[in-house]
Amino acid sequence: MKSSNPSDLGKERKISALVPEDQLANAIRALAMDGVERAKSGHPGLPLGFADVATILYKNHLKFSSKDPKWPNRDRFILSAGHGSMLLYALLYLCGYEDITIEDLKNFRQLGAKTAGHPEVEMLAAIETTTGPLGQGLANAVGMAFAEKLLAARFNDLIDHYTYVMVGDGCLMEGIAQEVISFAGHHQLNKLIVLFDDNNICIDGEVGLTSSEDQQARFRACGWNVLEIDGHNYQEIDQALASAKKSPKPTMIACKTVIAYGSPNKSGSAKAHGSPLGDAEIQLTKSALAWPYAEFEIADHILHEWRNIGAAGHKLCLEWQDRLARHEAKQDFNDFLNKKIPDFSADIIKLKQELVAAKKPIATRQASGDILELFTKNITQLIGGSADLTGSNNTKTTYTDSITRNNYQARYIHYGIREHGMAAMMNGLALYGGFIPYGGTFLVFSDYCKPAIRLSALMAQQVIYVFTHDSIGLGEDGPTHQPIEHLDALRLVPNLTVIRPCDTVETLEAWQIALSSKEKPVVLSLTRQALKQFSQEASLTNNVAKGGYIIAAEQHAYRATLVASGSEVEIAMEAKSLLEAEQIGIRVVSMPAITIFAEQTKEYINSCLGSGPKIAIEASRAYSYDAFVDKFIGMRGFGASGKAADLYQYFGLTAENISKELKKLL
Repeated sequence: MKSSNPSDLGKERKISALVPEDQLANAIRALAMDGVERAKSGHPGLPLGFADVATILYKNHLKFSSKDPKWPNRDRFILSAGHGSMLLYALLYLCGYEDITIEDLKNFRQLGAKTAGHPEVEMLAAIETTTGPLGQGLANAVGMAFAEKLLAARFNDLIDHYTYVMVGDGCLMEGIAQEVISFAGHHQLNKLIVLFDDNNICIDGEVGLTSSEDQQARFRACGWNVLEIDGHNYQEIDQALASAKKSPKPTMIACKTVIAYGSPNKSGSAKAHGSPLGDAEIQLTKSALAWPYAEFEIADHILHEWRNIGAAGHKLCLEWQDRLARHEAKQDFNDFLNKKIPDFSADIIKLKQELVAAKKPIATRQASGDILELFTKNITQLIGGSADLTGSNNTKTTYTDSITRNNYQARYIHYGIREHGMAAMMNGLALYGGFIPYGGTFLVFSDYCKPAIRLSALMAQQVIYVFTHDSIGLGEDGPTHQPIEHLDALRLVPNLTVIRPCDTVETLEAWQIALSSKEKPVVLSLTRQALKQFSQEASLTNNVAKGGYIIAAEQHAYRATLVASGSEVEIAMEAKSLLEAEQIGIRVVSMPAITIFAEQTKEYINSCLGSGPKIAIEASRAYSYDAFVDKFIGMRGFGASGKAADLYQYFGLTAENISKELKKLL
């Protein structure tokens, strides 16, 4: 979308230097020391060591407005080394963000405070993501930089900003770092700038205890531009940032710093990493920094200068808002960011009717792919991908061309075999705004994704995980690829919805739930093997939304209930037929989402489950059913390699065995 309106990209935002930069940086250091000391807990070393880099970034380069923290075209700054949170809190207070006060700094790490031990995205408007688990913030930043490319390709004169992320040695040691560094280099995410706090210190001591790699060479090998500077030299910092913004590649700036800079007895030492400096050392440090002010005191002229820095970008923000107001694509842009989805309910009903009528057994992974055709056609915000299992996960549709360096208009991401990175980058895409990311791999590899899935839930982000090959039913690949404990492990994550549909209609309803869950990530657990069609729901009614429902009522006088999810609903239906032939009335309850079912009223739960004996069937090791049934039949150990039918027979997941076990209860 071309326009004659000028972009704000690259505009100078340097303000007059009324206060020396070392005093501006020392204001960050003082607040960080005082906050950690007041809390008697925290990490002062990072804020003291990185304050100079942060000062130049915010003063001369970062495009932001403290009056409008969610301005869509702002630069993003992510503190991946989230333990150094007082650095960010001090910056936000000094820059004049309205939702943080000096009292918030004094309440650092206290129950209910906005200034939590690690930055939490919902606490303050300017916090871009929840960080703390090392490497996650870096991966989120890659996702955000990727999102900038995608959105700029759609609205190329409205979006043009940078993503900055501060990392430490710990972030770069985590395996996820390599996944996303490689991804960013491959895609030439040139508006991504990594600021490496190269202080050579870990919790245990010097980095040399555990690592001897050349980080600069590592980034270069992955296709990055690499710069090396003295992280306490303001001119070098400024020049490096200016140079990085001109690079056609993502840039890593190795900032050589001293942890706990200014502390006479603890600088350059692991002792300053995760413990307060102590009152005596703080006084010595303030004296060494020529900082004569009391605890939490910032001199008026210094605070005024910082507030000017915070307000300096607001002019650019207002100019951008004016440009948006006059832009021909204003409505499209706002609709995209607000995730406005057109009404295609008539198409959904039509598809449901077709699925019910087809009666052809298909795998739910295939059903998911077929359903995605409809959803990706109508929902342009859907951005899909797979960790190198596209053909197995069925995540690519005719409406999602492959994204490449030369085609960011497309909507399909080939993440490569980087499951953890994929999940964390999807968090970045979701946090960025507008995009609804979904990504696929095998359910067993949810283990690789788990830390990022947990953060999806903690941050209440709409991320959709398409996990296929969800049981021993995948067959010959054997126990290394057969998930056993994974369903229950995922069900235990708060604010995460796990759905295991039994057929095509339930799969469609599961996707509807995922797309309506604006503040919850959703896991779809899908089969490799074909399943029969049982659900007869052909209206907009969504049975999966109740978590569980009666999919087949008893034909004779009610005696018992079989509860099952996914592929085991078919086994329950077969067992029902055997028992009904003996005039034993059996009810089958499909339980695609047991955590949703548990949230229903007691009356609804009882009306589904009935008063008779209850057996749950699932090809997993599940304890989720214990509150609802008398007996669980599933997996007690790992699976084995063999044909799916043989495995179900071997492990006793058959209609005959279920019937026998139910008769014992009767």
